[in-house]
Amino acid sequence: MTWQYATIRHRASGILRAALLLAAAMLAACTHASHGVSSRDVVLDNVHYRVVTIDLAQAKLGLHWRDPATGKPYASIDALQGWGTAHGEQLLFAANAGIYDAGGEPLGIYVEDGKTIKPLNTAHGNPASGNFSLLPNGVFSIDASGHALVQTTAAFAAAHLAPRVATQSGPMLVIDGQLNRHFDANSDSLKWRSGVCAPKPDVAVFAVSNGPVNFHTFARLFRDKLGCSNALYLDGTLSQIYVDGDYYGAPAFMVKPYAGIFAVFAPDAPPSPSARGIP
Repeated sequence: MTWQYATIRHRASGILRAALLLAAAMLAACTHASHGVSSRDVVLDNVHYRVVTIDLAQAKLGLHWRDPATGKPYASIDALQGWGTAHGEQLLFAANAGIYDAGGEPLGIYVEDGKTIKPLNTAHGNPASGNFSLLPNGVFSIDASGHALVQTTAAFAAAHLAPRVATQSGPMLVIDGQLNRHFDANSDSLKWRSGVCAPKPDVAVFAVSNGPVNFHTFARLFRDKLGCSNALYLDGTLSQIYVDGDYYGAPAFMVKPYAGIFAVFAPDAPPSPSARGIP
């Protein structure tokens, strides 16, 4: 009886330890997926990428260009974070949006809270003049139901959508499961790069490289590592992502003022009773 009792206690102890470990793992998962935002490090060809997944059923992903009170562009993630703090909102995630022109305005369609501020750009420019003209370019959009989509510009124009949020950039990285045919695996055009995809309608995935890469490698990240059949390039050299209280991507000295900024906010938690001096 003594041996059997000891065996039962040992097994029970093992089950308890397993349960505690599982609970700890679940708590850690919740910590890293706060308010529908989670991030992880992904490595491809010895380059690290910060990948952020937004659960659109839990998080409202928005675009922010100008302060509605002043009409002035936020221009930086820090400034947008300061605006949020002043309005009782905690910034959980931010990333620069699509490519903009020399005047600091979005180069293609820009829709914020259902309002089209810039129209769709279907002009076919010279690819040598910038990435936006390296065709096909595309549009990342989210509709009123919170469903995300990455499409070529032509497909977006044909669909006649009325999105809540939309930004246009280029080039498309992945199109219907194929890498953009203009990309060269041996290209020596190496830059920090950022992009976005929507592997499922209620999920948006952003990625930024923590080192210089070419287009071909960056596109492979989305297709081969992130499982995206369509993915859109956002920008390079100056691209950063803010998540988990830190910045990833290009070095700070390379960052220039942004036009649109993707962001997820959450209400600031009220102070605890002890912080308010209540015993």
